[in-house]
Amino acid sequence: MNAPAALPDGSHVPLPTPAEMAAWDAAAMDDFGFHPHVLMENAARAACGVLEKEYGPLSGVRVHLYAGPGQNGGDALALARMLAAAGAEPLVLLARKRARFRRSAAYNLRLAETLGLPMAPLSRAGRSRDERPDILVDGLLGTGFRGPLAPDFAAWVAGINALASKCFVLSLDIPSGLDGLTGLPGPDAVRATATATFEAAKTGLFLPWARPFTGRLHVCPIGIPAQVKAAHPASFAGLCPGIMDHVPAALPLMHKGTAGKILVAGGSPGLTGAPLLAAMGAMRAGAGLVTVACPAGIEPAVKAGRPEIMTAPLPEPRPGAGWSADMAGAVRDLAAAADAVAVGPGLGRDAGAEAFLAGLFSPGPLPGPVVLDADALHFLAETPDLAGRLGPRAVLTPHPGEMARLLMLSVAEVEADRPGAARALARRTRAVVVLKGPGTVIVDGSGPAGPACPVILSPHAAPNLAVGGSGDVLAGVVARLLAAGLPPLLAACLGVYWHGLCGERLAGRFPRRGNTAVDIADALPRAFRHHNPQAKDDICAKPKTS
Repeated sequence: MNAPAALPDGSHVPLPTPAEMAAWDAAAMDDFGFHPHVLMENAARAACGVLEKEYGPLSGVRVHLYAGPGQNGGDALALARMLAAAGAEPLVLLARKRARFRRSAAYNLRLAETLGLPMAPLSRAGRSRDERPDILVDGLLGTGFRGPLAPDFAAWVAGINALASKCFVLSLDIPSGLDGLTGLPGPDAVRATATATFEAAKTGLFLPWARPFTGRLHVCPIGIPAQVKAAHPASFAGLCPGIMDHVPAALPLMHKGTAGKILVAGGSPGLTGAPLLAAMGAMRAGAGLVTVACPAGIEPAVKAGRPEIMTAPLPEPRPGAGWSADMAGAVRDLAAAADAVAVGPGLGRDAGAEAFLAGLFSPGPLPGPVVLDADALHFLAETPDLAGRLGPRAVLTPHPGEMARLLMLSVAEVEADRPGAARALARRTRAVVVLKGPGTVIVDGSGPAGPACPVILSPHAAPNLAVGGSGDVLAGVVARLLAAGLPPLLAACLGVYWHGLCGERLAGRFPRRGNTAVDIADALPRAFRHHNPQAKDDICAKPKTS
């Protein structure tokens, strides 16, 4: 399976699974002749560089290195040599008897013994206060670990965490006890000050719930050839700040008609705020013109005194009747004049709304790109054949509850395998699927069918986004980016990342939450400027006085 080629360079990083990372190592050795000792030496040298950067000069510093019998233990043993050469005072603490060490780990153990580096069984670590180190290096377990921890390793992990407030803890490749695929502890893991992960961050390390364990994450190249990565691409990718470079530019000669025309179709009694929030998301993301199409009876409530948002009140067969199939033609006409459409915010779930949505797509796809959110997804679950009429430029934005309904699963089943759920819906709909929540998952199902779809992960987990209307704002942002001509996958990924930045920025103003979805929309321009401090806001600049 290929990595997400539709995303531009610099917008994402590869996230190999532990199995894929092992395949990279094997290919470097088998296909290109790299000796495993060389890769281990490169890893240890890179980790030494991280310590120098994070901790400072190492001369005279007491370092305890916890070495398991696997390759991470070998990294720790190689690092001990380099620390000794830098003037540090290393003590290697072996988790297993010397005979249990194999291959490159055994080689580095012999070197350490030949050099006379101090060693002891790990069972004697921390017996006296005088033995407490300045730096503790965690080389117990690697990315192949799957929980639960064995009792002795659980005790050692707990011991490291007890020392974490008293010394600097560096984990090699991954904090021991952390699952390299899911980012979950088993059931505990080392809480490192920093982690030096080798060649690429493994999938689990990138997920937001892994951060309390990884500390500051350093990705350290160790020399895996580019040809290996091209031949064995990672099946996951992580969004990175470079994606914000693709926010559409404010061109000097643009006008409201060229800045993006968005149509939002939604709103029903009691849910009039949802389409307005989607409209505000589109507007704050830079759209030039935004129109909300809704039943005429609720138009004043949808308008809500916002002069910048236009409305298209749709005639109802009788006052208060709401949506009907007869409105579909008018909305299709409005969609033909728009650059992108968002359907579903506040639509409602009555029979009239269902008939409207069926009519909207019954002749086939809308003429332009479309975002389906909220109640539109409810009816997509009710009418599976609707998926075949969405067109090639559709983005679906379900939360876990909506995803569960779409796949006929429980929410717990969806949450247990979020990438798998997103892949399944993307394959079924041939659309770009955004499974919302902490560590949002994005999958593009529009490419050639294969054993799996590329999975893209967001690094954000922002509690300030967990408010009603937040998803409506996101739908509007994605629609605005589609209107600017961005491909659906890029529009979805950029919208998710930008939305996540807003949540992180709002945490500064609302550290215990309390913000509203309107605050999220209003934060969009500020979040971009915060990301790009070179951006100038001339209209707010004070005039110079002579």
